[in-house]
Amino acid sequence: MPDLNGYRVVAVHAHPDDEALFTGGTLADMARRGAEVTVITLTLGDEGEVIGGTYGNLVPAGLLGGLRARELEDSARALGVAVEMLGGAGFFRDSGMVGSPAHDDPRALVNRQDEAARLLRTRLACLRPHIVLTYGPDGGYGHPDHVAAHRITHAAAAPEQRVWWAIFDRESHRAGLEAVMAPRGWQKPDEAYFANFTTAGAAVTYPLDDASLAAKKAAMAAHPTQIWLADATVSVTNPRAAVAGVTDPGVVAGAYALSNLLVMPLLRAEHYQAGANCPPQATGLLDGLRP
Repeated sequence: MPDLNGYRVVAVHAHPDDEALFTGGTLADMARRGAEVTVITLTLGDEGEVIGGTYGNLVPAGLLGGLRARELEDSARALGVAVEMLGGAGFFRDSGMVGSPAHDDPRALVNRQDEAARLLRTRLACLRPHIVLTYGPDGGYGHPDHVAAHRITHAAAAPEQRVWWAIFDRESHRAGLEAVMAPRGWQKPDEAYFANFTTAGAAVTYPLDDASLAAKKAAMAAHPTQIWLADATVSVTNPRAAVAGVTDPGVVAGAYALSNLLVMPLLRAEHYQAGANCPPQATGLLDGLRP
């Protein structure tokens, strides 16, 4: 049912793959139901690590960003949403993790936050979204570009703009992790990693039906250099199959890992905290808004 015709949604993300991991199911569901959905990505993820050896040499060569731009396009197609790079592809550079030499690059996002906020303000004024999705103050797990995305989004948003923070809900992920058996060669995360990767206190749970979940999985699979789905599939990037055991399919729909090969559950819902101008008792992201 096109029950969301006339609604406009923008998701602001730091790197290609974040749109799929944090908000993929939500965006796919809203787009399928008729909403105008746009993903604005701030960097190409030039400093990201790569799964497998096929494209490993792109990182030291400084060429990973071009491949990740293609992965982002493939992901957006799977979700059925529009996508754009703020300022154009490669305009802002990935800042890397804390302590990375990439932090000193004058092109890095962390060094150009005011400029990014001005550009994003212009785009939001054009797109006029009912809601904006981004990260909380810690960026979800502390990555400097995620923290910058939070600050940039809030600086760019109009005073009345409704902003939601996408999180990996701690309680739901803990239950999901208990229902997953790691593939051979993978491990479950320790408590320190898990606590940093997840956030407690979701205000809104967005359930994913089968179609939305399938779109999210397809979007995640579109980022094979960054995400490894433990569903027995293989690709040129990841030629070896990994299979996770799932003891309760009602809790989790599968599992995946990043380049660290720490298994994480693929949940049947996505979660959000109230960022700005969100109704205190809201149970839905669009509660009280009219198309």
